Amino acid sequence: MNLHRAYLLFAAIYSLLIIIGVVALLLGGGNLFSLIQLGIGMLAVLGLWGYSLEKSVMNQRAWRPLALVLALGSIGQLLMAVTLSLSPAQLTWMLAGAIFFMPLAVILYQYGDRDQVLWATAEERNDANHLKAFLDTQPELVLEKQEADRHARVRIAKLKDGYRANVNRHLADANEQFEERFSCLSTLVFFVEKFTCLTSKDIQKAYAQLPSKTHSDPLSTSTSNSPQAS
Repeated sequence: MNLHRAYLLFAAIYSLLIIIGVVALLLGGGNLFSLIQLGIGMLAVLGLWGYSLEKSVMNQRAWRPLALVLALGSIGQLLMAVTLSLSPAQLTWMLAGAIFFMPLAVILYQYGDRDQVLWATAEERNDANHLKAFLDTQPELVLEKQEADRHARVRIAKLKDGYRANVNRHLADANEQFEERFSCLSTLVFFVEKFTCLTSKDIQKAYAQLPSKTHSDPLSTSTSNSPQAS
């Protein structure tokens, strides 16, 4: 069994546990706290299926806060199970919830990482394919652009274990320089477009003369840019 199938089996088991929890509630085996547990569990299992199938579910920003809630809830339930005088049914719900939530917290924290292809839009994935073709011809791209009072200079490099974007941007009287590393090229595209005035189309136009298997007719852009290659 490979890792992908293992996650699918894991999601199926957790889904079965949710069904068992619903049946237990319908038979009067829980209280309001159990209902809240079950509701959070359903949401977490939804994210688990998204992670297992490598599909985006809801918004990426929702999953890491939920993972934190699950981790804190798991610890809290263990403490209550140890310190409080609970009935057998309540103790069962507490222990089951603690055991149920902790693995989900770890998985959902990983699922909420933006640096994954599954969170990229179709346009970002397409742009990443163009950029990858350029980086296959030379290890680093340097692009510079002036747009009104905004100026940006970005150096994009291919590393052994990912990609690096070194950004120098100027807006009005403020000048900033920062660097980020990514394992997923589509995330780098998202980063550059969000934090500078550059777009992947600027890169495609600037380096249209480079040979590319995925880019034959460079897209045009109406903004001016002055690329430099190092």
